[in-house]
Amino acid sequence: MITLYGAFRSRASRPIWLLYELGLPFTHVPVIQAYRLPQASAPDAPFNTASPAFLAVNPLGQIPAYVEGDLTLTESLAITSHIARQHGGPLAPQDPAEHALIDQWTLLAATAIESPALEILMITTGGGDQTPEGQGAIAIAAEKLRRPLARLEAHLAAHGHLVGRRFTVADLNVAECLRYAQSHPTLIGEFPAVSTWLETSQSRPAFKKMWDGRVAEPA
Repeated sequence: MITLYGAFRSRASRPIWLLYELGLPFTHVPVIQAYRLPQASAPDAPFNTASPAFLAVNPLGQIPAYVEGDLTLTESLAITSHIARQHGGPLAPQDPAEHALIDQWTLLAATAIESPALEILMITTGGGDQTPEGQGAIAIAAEKLRRPLARLEAHLAAHGHLVGRRFTVADLNVAECLRYAQSHPTLIGEFPAVSTWLETSQSRPAFKKMWDGRVAEPA
């Protein structure tokens, strides 16, 4: 049985989306980030990321955490990769070459996309985009993203998806990291194939189900 610890408003969204894609039964244990506790009540969350009970699951005090039998994983992209390989059907790699390509795109998302995209999100949602300093930081982060976005644009314009001309865990991983940059008013639109691919990915019923859970969760 799969147990997933975390909140929808966290990187737990990634394995939750994938579990919904696959229709896999799992137990969701709500765990709220400790820094959110003064601002949000979580009556349905028996743990927060600083509580001893959760630290026994993940000593780093970060979400998500994934438990399946004797296996515990605590990095979101490792979790999605494992779920796909173990349970994923067409979302999983079908041969060693696809396995390598899925790893390639996932690592691109982790190393070249997530950090600047997250910086854009934090500035725009925090209201810092109204200041000259915030505008400058957003411009720097957007420029960091244009090179990997150009790489994605060329590939997606030719193939439609990242691996095997079908939706796979690679698409999910990259889309979730890139989602943070959607708060930028124009950046994604500079890359039409990326924009279409991202819109298509986020129109999937499993993404919408995950997003409904996120919207219903206290901010």
